[in-house]
Amino acid sequence: MSLLTVFDSLVLPVIASPMFIVSGPKLVLAQCRAGIVGSMPALNARPQAQLRDWLAELIESLAEAQRAHPDAPPAPFAINQIVHASNARLEADIKTCVDCRVPIWITSLQAPPRELIDAVHAYGGVVMHDVVNLRHAEKALAAGVDGLIAVAAGAGGHAGRLSPFALIGEIRRIFSGPLALSGAIASGDAILAAQAMGADLAYIGTRFIASAEATASDAYRHGLVDASAADIVYTDAITGVHGNYLRASLLANGLDPEALPAGAGRLLLEGKDAKAWRDIWGAGQGVGLIDDAPAVADIVQRLRREYDAARRRLLGA
Repeated sequence: MSLLTVFDSLVLPVIASPMFIVSGPKLVLAQCRAGIVGSMPALNARPQAQLRDWLAELIESLAEAQRAHPDAPPAPFAINQIVHASNARLEADIKTCVDCRVPIWITSLQAPPRELIDAVHAYGGVVMHDVVNLRHAEKALAAGVDGLIAVAAGAGGHAGRLSPFALIGEIRRIFSGPLALSGAIASGDAILAAQAMGADLAYIGTRFIASAEATASDAYRHGLVDASAADIVYTDAITGVHGNYLRASLLANGLDPEALPAGAGRLLLEGKDAKAWRDIWGAGQGVGLIDDAPAVADIVQRLRREYDAARRRLLGA
């Protein structure tokens, strides 16, 4: 599979980012049916054996959708793998995804091993890797990944510190291949802006948490609708890795957003009936553009209208 061929088939140049706990088969299927790449973390399937069932469900449902609408086939899906020694499931999850011939892999935290990339390439799959700086990009490209996802400042969950202008600019000096941009993208105008600065695709997460198909609580959805960019807190005090979280969820769990100890990591939540992601909600700075939680199809249609309007306004196309 060529990533560029995949892009050509999309209704919008968008990959929906895989979100821990929130993304499941229902959300991924809705995203693919709407014409954008849908994704979920392998770790969302619990127990591990459930991953094979989820993949079988997705593959059959997408094949059925293609048979029903051959002129408007669904987009492919992606599975995120946390490539890190702390992920005890990694070997089993890789085997399951290779067996099921997952079309797009999104790897995170560390550059994927050559063995993983070779196994994916053997059946025609492709691998994209999350990066927050140029050094990470260089390591991933040396490992042989097919594309990169630049996670810039303002992205939900674990996010980088760099401006998208700086990050995309530096990556494009060493890499001309498929590149997605993540960071506060919640409108069609922002999708076009990502392309204008050099990315091929937008990588969108938070906007899809506030959707009917996401496995987020109503309180989480309402929190996103009520928030603005000023309500996003960037800290490493929750997991040990810097990320963006919704201020209201910190306050609701007895944490002072203005006095979070740097580097506390999981120790901060010890003794509390709260967990990262489940109770401390990840969110990007694009929340100020979220006013509702409709079906995914409606979100994608709205993004498409905004994107087309922005193109006409700026390019006359």
